Amino acid sequence: MSSKSEAKIRIGRAVEQIPGLMGLGTGSSEFIRWKRSTKIAISNLFGEGSSHVQDLDRISFSPAVAFGGMDTSIYSRSYQSGLTRAKAILESMLDEIDEYWDDDCPQQFAPETQEIPIKQATNRVFVVHGRDDGARNTVARFLESLELEPIILQERPNEGRTVIQKFEDYSGVSFAVVLCTPDDVGRLNSEGEELRPRPRQNVILELGFFWGRLGRNKVCALLEGDMEMPSDYGGVLYIPIDDSEGWKLTLARELRAAGMTIDMNLIV
Repeated sequence: MSSKSEAKIRIGRAVEQIPGLMGLGTGSSEFIRWKRSTKIAISNLFGEGSSHVQDLDRISFSPAVAFGGMDTSIYSRSYQSGLTRAKAILESMLDEIDEYWDDDCPQQFAPETQEIPIKQATNRVFVVHGRDDGARNTVARFLESLELEPIILQERPNEGRTVIQKFEDYSGVSFAVVLCTPDDVGRLNSEGEELRPRPRQNVILELGFFWGRLGRNKVCALLEGDMEMPSDYGGVLYIPIDDSEGWKLTLARELRAAGMTIDMNLIV
């Protein structure tokens, strides 16, 4: 346990080190040491399973998607943006300590402090979607009927963030449902090729993001009709959206197989 004054010193030290990290990068030994020691300090002060630790873990210091030839300035901006957000979060912790902790008395944590993030981590499902609002709402309401929390980006407050920053902030989920609806059309850049329906580009981008973040077993694609999909997706099973709504039972089984608590009696 730490006293109020000790807690302020430890968090304050992490804040003071941030300006000196701005010109470095994620691979620097100084940043790696700072990030590790800061997480240890927060875990010791607020609890290992606290939302404060989760807040730090959700900060991204690198671009969500990287590829060969990407401008190095993009990496720098992402890194500096992550440090700026880390500074704001740490300063918020200082405000919390200053306002709510008793003077120079060891802080005691209630069990609820560790239970809240655990519930969020196991019940949150990100819904990736295109332009079909009806399909998006149907899937979201189905997830709610299973007592899960659907995360739909446009329903969350912007708080002055860019789209990619907002996306990264809400990507801390246990499962992702990707709605592939025929919103766009395209073809190969050659003569004789016909235009074929395909999902929006943001849907494909976010599908790949969650594959890398969660693993394929925790990402489920719902396909509406016959569409062109990325060649890398070939061979992966998907769930067709059918009028009989059989996709609901199949999706619930995938959620349960991924380790989520699902009451199959709630499916109607």
